[in-house]
Amino acid sequence: MTPDAPVPAAGGPTYGSYLALDTLLSLQHPLSEHPDELLFIVVHQSSELWFKVILFEQEQLVRQLEGGDAERALWHLERINRLMRIVSEQLASLDTLPPQRFAEFRGHLGTSSGQQSVQFRILEAASGRREPAFVELLGRQGPIPPEIQRHLDAPTLESRFLALLSREGLTLEALYTGPGPGTHYFLAEALLAFEQEFARWRFLHMQLVERILGPMTSGTGGTLGASYLQRTTMLKLFPELWRVRKRFHGGEE
Repeated sequence: MTPDAPVPAAGGPTYGSYLALDTLLSLQHPLSEHPDELLFIVVHQSSELWFKVILFEQEQLVRQLEGGDAERALWHLERINRLMRIVSEQLASLDTLPPQRFAEFRGHLGTSSGQQSVQFRILEAASGRREPAFVELLGRQGPIPPEIQRHLDAPTLESRFLALLSREGLTLEALYTGPGPGTHYFLAEALLAFEQEFARWRFLHMQLVERILGPMTSGTGGTLGASYLQRTTMLKLFPELWRVRKRFHGGEE
Protein backbone atom coordinates (compact mmCIF):
# COMPACT_ATOMS: atom_id res chain seq x y z
CA MET A 1 0.00 0.00 0.00
CA THR A 2 1.27 3.41 -0.90
CA PRO A 3 1.83 5.49 2.24
CA ASP A 4 -0.10 8.71 2.63
CA ALA A 5 1.65 11.83 1.43
CA PRO A 6 3.37 13.72 4.25
CA VAL A 7 1.35 16.52 5.78
CA PRO A 8 3.06 19.94 5.50
CA ALA A 9 4.33 21.25 8.80
CA ALA A 10 2.17 23.87 10.45
CA GLY A 11 3.09 27.28 9.19
CA GLY A 12 4.77 25.87 6.07
CA PRO A 13 4.32 27.36 2.61
CA THR A 14 1.01 27.18 0.80
CA TYR A 15 0.55 27.10 -2.97
CA GLY A 16 -0.05 30.83 -3.01
CA SER A 17 2.80 31.78 -0.70
CA TYR A 18 5.30 29.43 -2.34
CA LEU A 19 4.60 30.98 -5.75
CA ALA A 20 4.18 34.49 -4.32
CA LEU A 21 0.90 34.71 -6.19
CA ASP A 22 -0.29 37.84 -4.42
CA THR A 23 2.79 39.64 -5.72
CA LEU A 24 2.85 37.94 -9.13
CA LEU A 25 -0.78 38.68 -9.93
CA SER A 26 -0.42 42.29 -8.82
CA LEU A 27 2.32 43.06 -11.37
CA GLN A 28 0.01 43.75 -14.32
CA HIS A 29 -0.69 47.47 -14.61
CA PRO A 30 -2.52 48.39 -17.84
CA LEU A 31 -2.12 52.06 -18.71
CA SER A 32 -5.38 52.23 -20.58
CA GLU A 33 -8.91 50.95 -20.11
CA HIS A 34 -8.62 48.75 -23.20
CA PRO A 35 -9.58 45.11 -22.48
CA ASP A 36 -6.79 43.71 -24.71
CA GLU A 37 -3.94 45.38 -22.88
CA LEU A 38 -3.90 42.80 -20.07
CA LEU A 39 -3.26 40.01 -22.60
CA PHE A 40 -0.46 42.08 -24.18
CA ILE A 41 1.21 42.58 -20.79
CA VAL A 42 0.89 38.97 -19.63
CA VAL A 43 2.36 37.53 -22.86
CA HIS A 44 5.42 39.75 -22.53
CA GLN A 45 5.81 39.19 -18.80
CA SER A 46 5.58 35.42 -19.22
CA SER A 47 8.17 35.60 -22.01
CA GLU A 48 10.54 37.31 -19.58
CA LEU A 49 9.92 34.58 -17.00
CA TRP A 50 10.72 31.89 -19.56
CA PHE A 51 13.84 33.82 -20.63
CA LYS A 52 14.93 33.73 -16.99
CA VAL A 53 14.62 29.93 -16.93
CA ILE A 54 16.33 29.55 -20.33
CA LEU A 55 19.27 31.68 -19.20
CA PHE A 56 19.55 29.64 -16.01
CA GLU A 57 19.57 26.41 -18.04
CA GLN A 58 22.10 27.88 -20.44
CA GLU A 59 24.43 28.55 -17.52
CA GLN A 60 24.13 24.87 -16.58
CA LEU A 61 24.79 23.93 -20.21
CA VAL A 62 27.96 26.01 -20.29
CA ARG A 63 29.14 24.46 -17.03
CA GLN A 64 28.70 20.95 -18.44
CA LEU A 65 30.40 21.81 -21.73
CA GLU A 66 33.40 23.23 -19.91
CA GLY A 67 33.43 20.24 -17.57
CA GLY A 68 33.40 17.77 -20.44
CA ASP A 69 30.06 16.17 -19.56
CA ALA A 70 28.44 15.88 -22.99
CA GLU A 71 25.53 13.75 -21.79
CA ARG A 72 24.44 16.19 -19.11
CA ALA A 73 25.00 19.10 -21.52
CA LEU A 74 22.66 17.40 -23.98
CA TRP A 75 20.04 17.01 -21.25
CA HIS A 76 20.11 20.75 -20.47
CA LEU A 77 20.06 21.67 -24.15
CA GLU A 78 17.01 19.52 -24.83
CA ARG A 79 15.21 21.33 -22.01
CA ILE A 80 16.23 24.71 -23.43
CA ASN A 81 14.82 23.75 -26.83
CA ARG A 82 11.48 22.81 -25.30
CA LEU A 83 11.38 26.10 -23.40
CA MET A 84 12.11 28.02 -26.61
CA ARG A 85 9.11 26.31 -28.21
CA ILE A 86 6.92 27.48 -25.33
CA VAL A 87 8.08 31.09 -25.83
CA SER A 88 7.25 30.84 -29.53
CA GLU A 89 3.89 29.14 -29.12
CA GLN A 90 2.52 31.66 -26.67
CA LEU A 91 2.85 34.35 -29.36
CA ALA A 92 -0.19 32.75 -31.00
CA SER A 93 -2.39 34.29 -28.34
CA LEU A 94 -1.53 37.74 -29.72
CA ASP A 95 -2.80 36.69 -33.16
CA THR A 96 -6.20 37.43 -31.65
CA LEU A 97 -5.25 41.12 -31.27
CA PRO A 98 -6.59 42.97 -34.36
CA PRO A 99 -4.60 45.99 -35.60
CA GLN A 100 -7.37 48.48 -34.89
CA ARG A 101 -7.66 47.33 -31.29
CA PHE A 102 -3.89 47.51 -30.70
CA ALA A 103 -3.91 51.03 -32.15
CA GLU A 104 -6.40 52.02 -29.45
CA PHE A 105 -3.88 51.50 -26.62
CA ARG A 106 -0.51 51.52 -28.42
CA GLY A 107 0.04 55.19 -27.64
CA HIS A 108 0.11 54.41 -23.92
CA LEU A 109 3.24 52.27 -24.38
CA GLY A 110 5.45 55.31 -24.91
CA THR A 111 9.01 54.38 -25.86
CA SER A 112 8.78 50.83 -24.53
CA SER A 113 9.82 48.10 -26.95
CA GLY A 114 10.71 44.43 -26.83
CA GLN A 115 14.13 45.44 -28.15
CA GLN A 116 14.81 46.84 -24.68
CA SER A 117 14.60 43.37 -23.10
CA VAL A 118 17.93 42.91 -21.32
CA GLN A 119 17.30 39.21 -20.81
CA PHE A 120 16.68 38.63 -24.50
CA ARG A 121 19.84 40.54 -25.41
CA ILE A 122 21.77 38.41 -22.91
CA LEU A 123 20.34 35.30 -24.54
CA GLU A 124 21.45 36.52 -27.97
CA ALA A 125 24.95 37.41 -26.74
CA ALA A 126 25.36 34.19 -24.77
CA SER A 127 24.25 32.16 -27.78
CA GLY A 128 26.78 33.68 -30.12
CA ARG A 129 25.74 37.01 -31.65
CA ARG A 130 28.91 39.05 -32.11
CA GLU A 131 28.44 40.88 -35.42
CA PRO A 132 29.28 44.62 -35.36
CA ALA A 133 25.69 45.60 -36.20
CA PHE A 134 24.48 43.80 -33.07
CA VAL A 135 27.03 45.51 -30.83
CA GLU A 136 26.13 48.86 -32.41
CA LEU A 137 22.45 48.20 -31.75
CA LEU A 138 23.19 47.43 -28.11
CA GLY A 139 24.98 50.76 -27.70
CA ARG A 140 22.28 52.94 -29.17
CA GLN A 141 20.55 53.39 -25.84
CA GLY A 142 23.67 54.18 -23.85
CA PRO A 143 26.41 52.05 -22.34
CA ILE A 144 25.94 48.33 -22.82
CA PRO A 145 24.67 46.82 -19.54
CA PRO A 146 27.44 44.91 -17.71
CA GLU A 147 25.47 41.65 -17.73
CA ILE A 148 25.27 41.78 -21.54
CA GLN A 149 28.90 42.85 -21.93
CA ARG A 150 30.01 39.92 -19.79
CA HIS A 151 28.51 37.50 -22.28
CA LEU A 152 29.90 39.41 -25.26
CA ASP A 153 33.36 39.00 -23.76
CA ALA A 154 32.87 35.28 -23.06
CA PRO A 155 33.28 32.40 -25.55
CA THR A 156 30.23 31.57 -27.65
CA LEU A 157 28.27 28.36 -27.24
CA GLU A 158 29.70 27.08 -30.50
CA SER A 159 33.30 27.77 -29.46
CA ARG A 160 32.69 26.00 -26.14
CA PHE A 161 31.30 22.99 -28.01
CA LEU A 162 34.23 22.93 -30.44
CA ALA A 163 36.62 23.14 -27.48
CA LEU A 164 34.87 20.12 -25.96
CA LEU A 165 35.33 18.18 -29.20
CA SER A 166 38.99 19.16 -29.37
CA ARG A 167 39.62 17.91 -25.83
CA GLU A 168 37.99 14.62 -26.82
CA GLY A 169 40.15 14.37 -29.96
CA LEU A 170 37.11 14.81 -32.22
CA THR A 171 36.22 17.05 -35.14
CA LEU A 172 32.89 18.14 -36.51
CA GLU A 173 33.44 16.03 -39.63
CA ALA A 174 34.14 12.99 -37.45
CA LEU A 175 30.74 13.32 -35.81
CA TYR A 176 29.07 12.81 -39.18
CA THR A 177 31.43 10.25 -40.70
CA GLY A 178 32.12 7.99 -37.72
CA PRO A 179 30.74 4.49 -37.11
CA GLY A 180 27.46 5.77 -35.74
CA PRO A 181 25.84 8.73 -34.01
CA GLY A 182 26.96 9.20 -30.43
CA THR A 183 26.36 11.73 -27.69
CA HIS A 184 28.52 14.42 -29.28
CA TYR A 185 26.64 14.06 -32.57
CA PHE A 186 23.29 14.45 -30.83
CA LEU A 187 24.67 17.45 -28.95
CA ALA A 188 25.67 19.06 -32.24
CA GLU A 189 22.22 18.41 -33.67
CA ALA A 190 20.58 19.78 -30.52
CA LEU A 191 22.59 23.00 -30.92
CA LEU A 192 21.25 23.32 -34.47
CA ALA A 193 17.76 22.62 -33.14
CA PHE A 194 18.25 25.47 -30.67
CA GLU A 195 19.19 27.79 -33.51
CA GLN A 196 16.12 26.69 -35.44
CA GLU A 197 13.89 27.30 -32.43
CA PHE A 198 15.49 30.74 -32.09
CA ALA A 199 14.84 31.43 -35.77
CA ARG A 200 11.28 30.14 -35.44
CA TRP A 201 10.63 32.59 -32.62
CA ARG A 202 12.04 35.43 -34.74
CA PHE A 203 9.95 34.43 -37.74
CA LEU A 204 6.73 34.11 -35.73
CA HIS A 205 7.48 37.39 -33.99
CA MET A 206 8.04 39.08 -37.35
CA GLN A 207 4.76 37.71 -38.68
CA LEU A 208 2.96 38.85 -35.56
CA VAL A 209 4.35 42.37 -35.87
CA GLU A 210 3.38 42.50 -39.54
CA ARG A 211 -0.07 41.14 -38.74
CA ILE A 212 -0.71 43.85 -36.14
CA LEU A 213 1.30 46.80 -37.50
CA GLY A 214 1.61 45.97 -41.19
CA PRO A 215 4.72 44.94 -43.18
CA MET A 216 7.89 47.04 -43.10
CA THR A 217 6.51 49.40 -40.45
CA SER A 218 8.34 50.79 -37.44
CA GLY A 219 7.92 49.08 -34.10
CA THR A 220 6.71 50.38 -30.77
CA GLY A 221 8.75 53.29 -29.47
CA GLY A 222 10.06 54.11 -32.95
CA THR A 223 12.14 50.94 -33.27
CA LEU A 224 12.81 49.25 -36.60
CA GLY A 225 10.00 46.75 -36.09
CA ALA A 226 9.29 44.09 -38.70
CA SER A 227 12.13 45.13 -41.02
CA TYR A 228 14.68 44.49 -38.28
CA LEU A 229 13.09 41.17 -37.31
CA GLN A 230 13.11 40.09 -40.95
CA ARG A 231 16.86 40.66 -41.20
CA THR A 232 17.57 38.73 -38.02
CA THR A 233 15.83 35.60 -39.34
CA MET A 234 18.87 35.11 -41.60
CA LEU A 235 21.44 35.17 -38.78
CA LYS A 236 23.48 32.08 -37.95
CA LEU A 237 24.52 31.53 -34.35
CA PHE A 238 26.58 28.42 -35.09
CA PRO A 239 28.29 29.01 -38.47
CA GLU A 240 30.68 26.06 -38.18
CA LEU A 241 27.84 23.65 -37.50
CA TRP A 242 26.13 24.87 -40.65
CA ARG A 243 29.35 25.05 -42.70
CA VAL A 244 30.31 21.43 -42.06
CA ARG A 245 27.26 20.32 -44.04
CA LYS A 246 28.49 22.03 -47.18
CA ARG A 247 31.72 20.08 -47.05
CA PHE A 248 29.88 16.86 -47.81
CA HIS A 249 28.33 18.34 -50.95
CA GLY A 250 31.23 20.01 -52.69
CA GLY A 251 30.96 23.24 -50.74
CA GLU A 252 33.70 25.28 -49.08
CA GLU A 253 36.36 23.57 -47.07
